Amino acid sequence: MAMNLRWLSAGPCWRAVRGACGELRAYGELRAWSPRCAAGRLCRPPGTACGEQSRGLGYGPPVGGGSRLRTRLAAGLAGLVGLAAVAFGHVERAEMVRKSSGAQSASLGRPEEEDDELARRCRCFMAPPVTDLRELRRRPDDMKTKMELLILETQAQVCQALAQVDGGARFSVDRWERKEGGGGISCVLQDGHVFEKAGVSISVVHGNLSEEAAKQMRSRGKLLKTKDGKLPFSAMGVSSVIHPKNPHTPTIHFNYRYFEVEEADGNTLWWFGGGCDLTPTYLNQEDAVHFHRTLKEACDQHGPDLYPKFKKWCDDYFFIAHRGERRGIGGIFFDDLDSPSKEEVFRFVQSCTQAIIPSYIPLVKKHCNDSFTPQEKLWQQLRRGRYVEFNLLYDRGTKFGLFTPGSRIESILMSLPLTARWEYMHSPSENSKEAEILEVLRHPRDWVP
Repeated sequence: MAMNLRWLSAGPCWRAVRGACGELRAYGELRAWSPRCAAGRLCRPPGTACGEQSRGLGYGPPVGGGSRLRTRLAAGLAGLVGLAAVAFGHVERAEMVRKSSGAQSASLGRPEEEDDELARRCRCFMAPPVTDLRELRRRPDDMKTKMELLILETQAQVCQALAQVDGGARFSVDRWERKEGGGGISCVLQDGHVFEKAGVSISVVHGNLSEEAAKQMRSRGKLLKTKDGKLPFSAMGVSSVIHPKNPHTPTIHFNYRYFEVEEADGNTLWWFGGGCDLTPTYLNQEDAVHFHRTLKEACDQHGPDLYPKFKKWCDDYFFIAHRGERRGIGGIFFDDLDSPSKEEVFRFVQSCTQAIIPSYIPLVKKHCNDSFTPQEKLWQQLRRGRYVEFNLLYDRGTKFGLFTPGSRIESILMSLPLTARWEYMHSPSENSKEAEILEVLRHPRDWVP
């Protein structure tokens, strides 16, 4: 994913300690996570806390399809109500260790603030926000505050949904710090009943852009006027890759991010980027239509031309040039989105995050218990090899991170599967199910009108 925040994850200064059974415990003991907040209140769906209706991404009121998305979203999130019983013990939440009464005061502020709306929202997260709560309270309408809360909500909601479906392994919660500024929270489930590996990570970082990062941005048309060779920036995002065990259950990837750069003249450049894409081992037309329709309905709330534009962008970006095929069957992808206004683009990103669970979880439930043959498992391993090839050879965020001194390699490579396979000169039989998916990967289709 372009400018994936994994490459900004942190240097050698990230901190975590391992608890019993090898599970990561961040700054203290991990306790069982419940989707219910204080007073028995359920966590909000990602991005719903602002209570604002989308006015459209420069296209006026939402168009047809919005009501269907809300119906799908309601159905998808309804299942989360029962997560307290099912996910208990399968998702863990990091608690900050209070180093002193002074540290507690710095984090929570005045006693009456310890139970305000922001504090209650934070109890729903996998770990406390990266930014100090006092700072978040000082700037509630700042986009950096809104985006940090959105990605934390998204991370928590997705982890809950995945844990409910898996019912086996636990998410380890790894909170880290970046010495140059900021940090992040990585939640990883491995060797579960349903998922071989599932990672959902957030990053909230700031500092000065490196020359390599500035060069990459300038190559996309940004001028970026420096002062004494420095470019202060702030960046935050959520990124996830889910690799199921069953070859009939598709892999999903999503990433949504926000970036600000302060130029020498005091002008602040801002933009959003992100996307969501599906990588099945075998083609299931019904699944492909469901996934793309859900994303299209999210996009259509903000403009009728967004989905076709971002769908094509996704097909073009996830192209494995040396293989002549796409990584998967696509979805949406966008970058450098900075118009018509910051608030309108943010509402578009909110809609995209709200579409993650209803676009994917029904597919997992549908196929996680499907029977499969050794040949089908072998084909899954070979397709995962292609996934690895794209991420290591073409993904701009991964490549940048690997060649940036001080990067946190574990976060950069979180997207890779536990297992993959390469065979010399492997070619599927003509008219086989394997050949069918290859045809789609070489010649992308339009799944919804």
